[in-house]
Amino acid sequence: MQEAENSRELSAKEHGYIKEGDKEKLQNRLRRIEGQVRGLQRMVEEEVYCVEILTQIRSIVSASEKVATILLKDHVEHCVRESIESGEGVDEKVEELTTAVERFLRV
Repeated sequence: MQEAENSRELSAKEHGYIKEGDKEKLQNRLRRIEGQVRGLQRMVEEEVYCVEILTQIRSIVSASEKVATILLKDHVEHCVRESIESGEGVDEKVEELTTAVERFLRV
């Protein structure tokens, strides 16, 4: 039982790396996005002019893309770099990175 818990903790640490300063930035950005989404819900409820709603949606999308960019940068600087430096799992990390970038760019 203890081994399973240790394995889960190790797995989360291995795959959950976000730089401390970036973690705070990400949390702040996500809170802002959450507020924007609540505002968007109110706008729809109040039947605000469509163009204003679309502008708000674009703002939310842009903020979400910034969050993704920070996460992608951290992934490259930590996970991919670590794999390259150790020489272990390089092909897998490159494939993982390629997939992540394609997903991010909607290719």
